Amino acid sequence: MPPPTIAEPFSKRADNPDVPPLTSYLLQLISIKKSNLCVSADVHTSSALLRVAEDVGDYICVLKTHADIIDDFSDQTIKRLKEVSRRKNFLLFEDRKLGDIGSALYSIRGRGAARLTGLNPGTVQAQYTRGPLAIAKWAHITNAHIFPGPAIITSLQSAANETLFSLNQSVSTEISTGTPRHSFDGSANGDEVAMAAALEPSSHTIGMIPSPQDPFGRKGSIVTATTTISQTFEPGPPSPGLYRSLSSGEGDAGDKELALQELGPPPHARGLLLLAQMSSEGHMLNEAYTSACVDAARKHTDFVLGFIAQRALNEGSNDAFLTLTPGVNLPPEGARGAWNTSDGMGQQWRTPKEVVGKDGADIVIVGRGILNAKDRPKEAERYRRAAWAAYEERIGRR
Repeated sequence: MPPPTIAEPFSKRADNPDVPPLTSYLLQLISIKKSNLCVSADVHTSSALLRVAEDVGDYICVLKTHADIIDDFSDQTIKRLKEVSRRKNFLLFEDRKLGDIGSALYSIRGRGAARLTGLNPGTVQAQYTRGPLAIAKWAHITNAHIFPGPAIITSLQSAANETLFSLNQSVSTEISTGTPRHSFDGSANGDEVAMAAALEPSSHTIGMIPSPQDPFGRKGSIVTATTTISQTFEPGPPSPGLYRSLSSGEGDAGDKELALQELGPPPHARGLLLLAQMSSEGHMLNEAYTSACVDAARKHTDFVLGFIAQRALNEGSNDAFLTLTPGVNLPPEGARGAWNTSDGMGQQWRTPKEVVGKDGADIVIVGRGILNAKDRPKEAERYRRAAWAAYEERIGRR
């Protein structure tokens, strides 16, 4: 029996109230851009990463990164990458393949707030949230193996919640110093009195430095520190109906740019993909392992978006997971006859028609086929068209 989602349009799947907000957002984004293409930016410098993002951003729904192989990865890289992702409307997926142990620690504190307390985080939580990569602070999506056990999912989810909570708060301190001006009658002038009266409760006068009275009657200096704690929240997922009036379901006749504006930025959320299958020859992820991934995902549908897999794994009636499939390639444009379906080092390539049309994957992941092209935007558009055509054929639109 085919997976229940195989013939269902992305726009309809976005309406499912049981999928995480990030899944709903991504499905709507795919529908508007008419792109189920993810490009794998396997490059080694920040400038190369940003160039890829600029080249292909208009044609993709997701950019997959390997931050740990970028020699000069920094906060500035993150800042600029996030700016490109917002401007060109795609999500960021850090392909970290987490697989270490966590700690089953955290408890929720505060009504409606995912504030986590407890022991120090385990290794996998630290890999996700700390160090020079600090993945959870900027990547909407990451992925993980479950060979340490399904507890890795709860460990990463608790770490994601903690990070999102901390990102919602900022603390700033302003310190000012000066000598009060003196009036002709020997009292503080009106400006000084007004300033003192206007101090907020959160402000704290550290102290006044006394000085001897001189012939001009000058006072000591005042040092004031003002600490401001503010909270900001990214918007949640938009109403599914917002973009439909513009996109006519999936971008058929509407104004795409206006639809993207209506969709807005991604929700303040993080999501996880489980590595259930691989595209390399001789991999060790057997059917029992794949089944264990699906079982674990079903217990965490609020955080697990889906799978890295070679085929759709939505076999249960309530399954609504996404499938992202690597190892996708097209023959050179204009080529006829046989073409190379392997790189000679274990990678097995298939076409979008096989991956999306036959095996029910949702998003194709393409690396070298686009990265090594002389004209990346043109090649990204060629892959986008092929993957979208395979999807439309699958759901009966062609």
